[in-house]
Amino acid sequence: MWTREIPFIDAIAAAERLARLPGLAFLDSAMHHDTLGRGSTVAADPFARFRYRDGGASLDGRPLPGGPIEALRACLAPYRLAPDPDAPFPGGAIGYLAYDLGQSLERVAVPPRRAGLTDDIAVNLYDTVLAIDHESGTCRLVATGFPETEPAARQARAEARLSAFARLLASPAEPGPARQHAAPLAWRSNFDRQAYEAAVEKVRDYIRAGDIYQANIAQRFSAALPPGFDPFALYHRLRETNPATFGAYLAFEGLTVASSSPERFLKLDGRQVETRPIKGTVRRVADPEADRALAAALQATPKERAENIMIVDLLRNDLSRICEPHSVTVPVLCGLESYASVHHLVSVVTGTLREGMDALDLIAATFPGGSITGAPKLRAMDIITEIEGDARELYCGAIGRIGFDGSLDTAIAIRTVFMNGREAVLQAGGGVTLLSDPASEYEETLTKAARVFEAFEGAP
Repeated sequence: MWTREIPFIDAIAAAERLARLPGLAFLDSAMHHDTLGRGSTVAADPFARFRYRDGGASLDGRPLPGGPIEALRACLAPYRLAPDPDAPFPGGAIGYLAYDLGQSLERVAVPPRRAGLTDDIAVNLYDTVLAIDHESGTCRLVATGFPETEPAARQARAEARLSAFARLLASPAEPGPARQHAAPLAWRSNFDRQAYEAAVEKVRDYIRAGDIYQANIAQRFSAALPPGFDPFALYHRLRETNPATFGAYLAFEGLTVASSSPERFLKLDGRQVETRPIKGTVRRVADPEADRALAAALQATPKERAENIMIVDLLRNDLSRICEPHSVTVPVLCGLESYASVHHLVSVVTGTLREGMDALDLIAATFPGGSITGAPKLRAMDIITEIEGDARELYCGAIGRIGFDGSLDTAIAIRTVFMNGREAVLQAGGGVTLLSDPASEYEETLTKAARVFEAFEGAP
């Protein structure tokens, strides 16, 4: 692995310059935080592309044998690196795991309708990345020299890539499109208010019958995009209107993802695992005193705390399947985190991965995240499919990176929009318990979607 320090460059400016290359991947801590939002990663020009769709895996379009986890592990295996504390991400796979990947990992119902906009897995393999440390104000280019594996060839490629990326990052910015107020998109949902409130009541019926304790129900918004729509300008606006610790912008062939997620799904550092489920949301208001009162009320609300604690128990169970006995702990229970438009209740669950297991085993044991399914998880997933009808595709899957060093860091794909050039799709939902009020649950979905809608109205 080879590195080069370069003058500090703002993360969005770095992404704009590297967007001149194919396959931009921008993992963006637009909301800076000492630990959760300390760094951003920008990569482009991947050397390989892994996809899993319709039960089949491929690498650069060539079919691969095996299921999704086995096939992806085989793709990463030739490029394994030893961990280096000075390079928390030395390159690797960046992309997404769609919620519907869960159908390949567990025996669950298949939705009757799927738009087909996303793969079940779409990750690109990057040999050169820019690591931005917001706290120290430093930028470091890291290059592995892959896919070359012979030492001299690896070094030559790595040094050439470092020089090429450094030149590009130092080049003048290209003028962007003029900012203008765009006409609001004509968003349409697969639920109206009455239907969504009925869906919440149906979940409560399942709870009364003893099927589940809770389930996450979402509505799917879609809208036609105008000709010439600029998805990167949309993301630029989104990170301004709704900055988040786990933002992301991913450019694939025929699909673009823009996310402002506040929720970590899984982090693996060495053998240490962390997940940070969000359950419990209230909107923010401009008046500071009233805002503090809303936050305090959220922390004290029995319904919200019960919902969070149920999901913590689910995730403790999931991690216990893959972690050392007695290593799973809950250092934070129902803590408060505040974002641009909402307050959230967030818990932290940690554990120590068992010897012989890796990041992909961890994903297989826990995907999709319990905070966006329900409890018990598999029955909740079947009920979600029954009630929502439409495949979630990327929504409530995961976005992030798997390092060549075996590390993992992913976020739950919420506050996330995906676009194919003609259409944009955004979903928003919430956890339903026996104490849920249908009208309030409907309003919560609109609160969660509001800042993303706002970003579209400001994009050129």
